[in-house]
Amino acid sequence: MRTLAIVATVASGAAMGTEAPAAYLGVAADVCIGDRGRWWRRLLRPAALAGGAAGVSALMAAPLVGTVFMLELGLRRKAPVNLERTAAALLGGFIGWAITAYFHLKFIRLIVPKEPPRSFTQAAVTALLIGALAGAISSLAGMAVYKAKKWAAPPAVRLALGGAALAATAIILARIATPTAAVGPGGGAILWAENAAAAPGTLLAVCCLRAAAATATVAAGGCGGVFVPFLAVGDIAGRVFAPGLGVGNDLAGAAGAVGGIAGGYRLPLTALVMVLSVGGPLGSMLTCLATVGVAFGAGLGVEIALSRLKDLVATRRHAPVP
Repeated sequence: MRTLAIVATVASGAAMGTEAPAAYLGVAADVCIGDRGRWWRRLLRPAALAGGAAGVSALMAAPLVGTVFMLELGLRRKAPVNLERTAAALLGGFIGWAITAYFHLKFIRLIVPKEPPRSFTQAAVTALLIGALAGAISSLAGMAVYKAKKWAAPPAVRLALGGAALAATAIILARIATPTAAVGPGGGAILWAENAAAAPGTLLAVCCLRAAAATATVAAGGCGGVFVPFLAVGDIAGRVFAPGLGVGNDLAGAAGAVGGIAGGYRLPLTALVMVLSVGGPLGSMLTCLATVGVAFGAGLGVEIALSRLKDLVATRRHAPVP
């Protein structure tokens, strides 16, 4: 039933990715295999971790991305990083990648930077501006998605209101960009941003609308992941600064994409491994690595600022009237 819900969400063109379903199906498959008796049950947890890493690595075509993704998610839930868990994640990650490589499958196209920054100053400003924007927008999107997941409304109400918001967002995206930018987890929007030579204001609008589309999909009860949508949001946010900074669109997009993962998904280690896995000129890789740090800090800063603002508003609301 869960698989049917995933297929219905992703195949309908909703703004959710396939990395979380890949991890879920990998975990479920290995739990099923491991739950065959007392001896097998001792391998249940490492088998589940290996299955999740295999699913993500197969999707991303990078063995260490799935490995670090699962271990970092575990860290956020206070799971220990020990030899058993690390070995299981590594084994699963390389098996998933090997299957993809053997059958020559390609599910996600990651942007590879081709031209490095011309100077240290240009690289520093690129990392600072793109990291700040990508981290802030994706962080706001992440908090909105979390709220949408926790929305305690009847399923019919969620489907109606979330579906209406998603449809409205798709119509606006189709008008200001292209219909392919309005559907799917974000690959069509990235292709449009690569080829359209759009103005920075238009790119920023598309970036924000893509974040709204992901939130609306979650609110409607969609079953999928936000890893790929955050990649798209960050990628397009990075391209906003490409003309003004004088850097290549590929570098701006790649830096923004990893910034979106670090700021929105709060997975800086996974973003760092993505940079190293994608490759490119050394200057471009260093710029993207610095962008990860800036985006992570910007995302945390936005979350802390909003939390303090919320507390301030609550304090004033409950303050006694003189």
